[in-house]
Amino acid sequence: MKSNIRIRAPRISRLLALLALAATSAGQTASKSANQAPAQPVAPTIASTVDREISAVETLMVDAAEAMPENKFNFSPESLNIQGSDYKGVRTFAGEIKHIATSNYFLWTPITGDKLPDGLKDGNGPENLKTKAEILQFLHDSFALGHKAAATLTAENAVQLVGTSQTSRLYRATFAVAHAYDHYGQMVEYLRMNGVVPPASRAKSD
Repeated sequence: MKSNIRIRAPRISRLLALLALAATSAGQTASKSANQAPAQPVAPTIASTVDREISAVETLMVDAAEAMPENKFNFSPESLNIQGSDYKGVRTFAGEIKHIATSNYFLWTPITGDKLPDGLKDGNGPENLKTKAEILQFLHDSFALGHKAAATLTAENAVQLVGTSQTSRLYRATFAVAHAYDHYGQMVEYLRMNGVVPPASRAKSD
């Protein structure tokens, strides 16, 4: 029995030493955590607030545009000949996307100082954009400009007048968002008329 005790004693000593070391390390970690101040939330700015709103409507717009099959991009309610309706001359689904992207450019380029892309004569957008991929790229690029415009906004320049219409930077930045939401609502109707549930509504319909 004595022999066994002498053999096990070093093992017990090593175990106790390891436990003591672990307890010391845990105590030091706890002490450091207690002394560290909690991370402070980053205060929002005009730029970050507007950028967040642009991102929100951008997500809705892009998801809706991607959801429509390419063979329905030229759809408009006029083709349904709904009795008592008056959809004559309304924009197609593709026309809605190009209109939003074009308006984004017209509203945001005076903020950033960028030149308008070639082919922007009016609110209907470039006539040469025909495929779904081309139109989606045009939309993506217009929102990239929006993020660039938002990043320039400060408390000092937000109400500075720009553009031929002499409207404030903040007005232009935020009106583009409101305008996009307006046309997003029309795109939602176009999707549903073609049996497509808008991506933003799919979680509720499952």
